[in-house]
Amino acid sequence: MNTPNMAASTALGAGLVEIPTVPGGDPSCAVLGTDAIVPESLRRCVRCGEPVGRSRDGTPGRTTGFCPDCGEPFSFEPKLAPGELVADQYEVAGCLAHGGMGWIYLARDHHVSDRWVVLKGVLNAGDADAVAAALAERRFLAEVEHPNIVKIFNFVQHEDAGYIVMEYVGGLSLKQILAARREANGGEPDPLPPAQAIAYVLEILPALGYLHELGLVFCDFKDANVIQTQRSLKLIDLGSVCRIGDSAATVFGTPGYQAPEVADTGPTVVSDLFTVARTLALLCADLPGYQSAHRFALPPQESVPVFARHDSLYRFLLMGSAPDPRDRFQSAEAMADQLYGVLRELVDDDRARPLPVVSKLFSGAVRGYHERPDAGALPHPLLDVPGVKVELRLASARIELADLAGAAAALAEVQDADPRDWRARWYRGVVCLERGQPADARSAFAAVYQALPGELAPKLALGLSYELDGRTAEAARWYEIVSRTDPAFTSATFGLARCLLATGDRAGALAAYDRVPDSSSAYVEAQTARLLCLIRDWDGDGAATAGALLAAAATLESLALSGAPRTRLEAQLFEAAIALTAREGALEDNRATLLGRRFRERDLRLGAERSYRELARWASSGAERIALVDRANRVRPRTWT
Repeated sequence: MNTPNMAASTALGAGLVEIPTVPGGDPSCAVLGTDAIVPESLRRCVRCGEPVGRSRDGTPGRTTGFCPDCGEPFSFEPKLAPGELVADQYEVAGCLAHGGMGWIYLARDHHVSDRWVVLKGVLNAGDADAVAAALAERRFLAEVEHPNIVKIFNFVQHEDAGYIVMEYVGGLSLKQILAARREANGGEPDPLPPAQAIAYVLEILPALGYLHELGLVFCDFKDANVIQTQRSLKLIDLGSVCRIGDSAATVFGTPGYQAPEVADTGPTVVSDLFTVARTLALLCADLPGYQSAHRFALPPQESVPVFARHDSLYRFLLMGSAPDPRDRFQSAEAMADQLYGVLRELVDDDRARPLPVVSKLFSGAVRGYHERPDAGALPHPLLDVPGVKVELRLASARIELADLAGAAAALAEVQDADPRDWRARWYRGVVCLERGQPADARSAFAAVYQALPGELAPKLALGLSYELDGRTAEAARWYEIVSRTDPAFTSATFGLARCLLATGDRAGALAAYDRVPDSSSAYVEAQTARLLCLIRDWDGDGAATAGALLAAAATLESLALSGAPRTRLEAQLFEAAIALTAREGALEDNRATLLGRRFRERDLRLGAERSYRELARWASSGAERIALVDRANRVRPRTWT
């Protein structure tokens, strides 16, 4: 589909995603005019939430009246008319939209350069004292100031209602963006690309975190309450914001977004983050029944293509909308950290270079070995942070000392006190690896992955566990994710290559080795492994191909490698080339050379003899020196006298 200015992009996107811009325009064009009608399907009582104003027997539903369930009065007619002057300052231009607390209006502020403002009602009552009290109680919103939150200018009373006066934010709400995509798709749902949806949420999470730091909760986060301007995203509706723990506050929320415990416990930071997870799910997936069958939970992963395709995204959403608040993200910052990690996995593979990221929870990538899997190559949880139990530090130290029983005992204490401690689960996985129990280790690391879906460390650990269990295909899948997302995890790259070689995918293994950047300390090792892979690229007769050997020689000549390591590789290359010429004879191209030697058996044998004699001079023992000299004598060309 195409949307306006799709070719351009804003500064949004967390440095990873191109976000389409939204058009600007005259604010007055956003006024609804004669379209200022609330659809019957959206008419609900503000007190009990039951349907009101619905059609019966062919008669259109009433736009004003009383709720038949609780008796609360309702009105879906605009209270302010175009041209009406509110508080002797704000001239109404018309209706912009209808929200949970009534109509939202566009107006001109005649006291401040005729700037555009938005008026939003805070109370629908005829009690002037109640209106004044409500306005006074909401004045704390004027102290809220964040670049991603709409600015509150004033609070005014007009006739029997009170209004918040807010900054006008031009642009499109995320709900409108989704609606435009649906319309362009012939009326069928067309969710956002998941990377774009994640970028939107990442942009707005700091604003929610800011509110939480002030002791406030937004309560009603959803796609309709976020607007993309030409330069940023903004939360636009503060009418539902309340203080954390304010039991007297009226709580507003939207079915399908609101957390299940809010009715009993009131809104909290964690329930706010539940609405974020739900909003993200609905931005990137079509979820029929999200307000009924799946009101508080996600559908099965395999039933939603985008969830089946992106496991980390699905795990993130499961974590964010877990039924038990204790199982969710506990802060906007923690949620954003994990979501950014998920985004890094989702971005296009053809970007120039993955952005380096320092984890707040794990040590940096540890270099592994290309020959074999090694549990010592796993990152370590950061323990020098507030709140980490001393038993965890003790367990880590005991693992280093190979005291696995002592480590397990310390971990048991931690898990008895806090079964959700992911660090304890991590170390339990490490203990299982050291005991040769990869299946048990995998179970522990899977729990860490569930809690930290954006971290690479648990994915690397899962790959290692699968490989040690002999399940190379599953291991390769996890290694691939880690290696592609951050090539600094060279242990993942080496693991991926090992698994691909085990399944006969030589080309894939060679491509994996090339992922290690030349700036990495493991670059020479990676290219050495690539060279050996080329040498051992055997065909059915047991000889390396000439093309593979010439490519290996080119790799060796490009490496900053000298001394015995280089000479040993030269000897291996000459030996492989000798085996090839013994079978097929010299190459037809007489100009072809391998490390400066003509690609003929006699010349190659001379090269191998020289390499072994040179290695003999560097031998660390007499026995090794004799073996290398014997090898040189055996490989040298035969002479006739």
